[in-house]
Amino acid sequence: MSVYNFAPPPESPEAEVVRAEVREFLKSELATRSPRERAESWNGHDPAFSRKMGERGWIAMTWPKKYGGHERTALERYVVLEEMLAAGAPVSAHWIADRQSGPLIMRVGTDEQKDTILPRIARGEAFFCIGMSEPDTGSDLASVRTRATKVQGGYLVNGTKVWTSFAHLSHYMILFCRTGAPDSANRHGGVSQFVIDLKNTSGIKISPIYALTGEHHFNEVVFNDCFLPESALLGREGDGWNQVTSELALERSGPERFLSSFTLVVELLRALGPNPSDRAAIAVGRLAAHTMTLRRLSRSVAGMLQAGENPAVQAALVKDLGALLEQEIPEIARLLVDTEPTADSTNAFSAVLAHTMLHAPSFSLRGGTREILRGMIARGLGLR
Repeated sequence: MSVYNFAPPPESPEAEVVRAEVREFLKSELATRSPRERAESWNGHDPAFSRKMGERGWIAMTWPKKYGGHERTALERYVVLEEMLAAGAPVSAHWIADRQSGPLIMRVGTDEQKDTILPRIARGEAFFCIGMSEPDTGSDLASVRTRATKVQGGYLVNGTKVWTSFAHLSHYMILFCRTGAPDSANRHGGVSQFVIDLKNTSGIKISPIYALTGEHHFNEVVFNDCFLPESALLGREGDGWNQVTSELALERSGPERFLSSFTLVVELLRALGPNPSDRAAIAVGRLAAHTMTLRRLSRSVAGMLQAGENPAVQAALVKDLGALLEQEIPEIARLLVDTEPTADSTNAFSAVLAHTMLHAPSFSLRGGTREILRGMIARGLGLR
């Protein structure tokens, strides 16, 4: 049976220098942001804040300077991510572009795509959404039915994508769709990716899908004879599966996979006070131990990415374990503090608990369902 290797991440004194800079920045930038607002974590959308991060060089940190990057290490970038998440900074506007869309374009995109789009991402001015999930397919990406048909000068796209976070506020989408028939021996064949300019492309309808909280993060995106020029193709036609799996390693391994509920942990500690009961101390200690373990695994994946590896299965493990922890946190908090969770409460713990409880069911769906991830992990271990 195989085992997964999570090598110790390399030492990075430079990363700790960055940490101090980020904390000083956030102290003033988030001074008026309430605990309830901080609980939005990486769903907080603030283009002005993203531009400030771009000005400070905290977007595209590992990218080449010729594309607007800063040629810093993956561990320096990791420090920025975890500090932003721990503080509840509104980072969603640039998050996907910085995390996966930009690196994918840099790896397989054309010179025109790189020169046009990457510097704008680095400045915090170009936002991306992910066109992967579809009705009745979920995390089984090999079964996508949205199709791009070759026509004179480009492609016609027809189909539907769902759960497309912030499509209504994004400038671009990276679309994963079918361009050919799958090989009978390879169901992962016949798929490709495209970079779509959402602001200047016709034949696209974006409709809201409201969360339990009434918030509008998700969308349904319908393509009806949407024409894409040949220049929109990302990478090679038919190589979409290899491209998208490398992209998912970036999506699933970061600290957002175990820090989405961190504001609730902070407010729980405040509510328990300096003298918690033995029961509460044990529960908090367990949460701390699990968080520290996940951080170690996640930083190890950052080290693998720094070394140019593709740790897709290790990333799936981090994502699955992180979702388990994050869904446990509100349940543990409810048992330890006798407070009614109320979204509009003036009590910070009550408001943050209500917000987190309503979002927690999605934690084991976003970025790949638990069943899909565990199938990947099992195959990696040689169990299926």
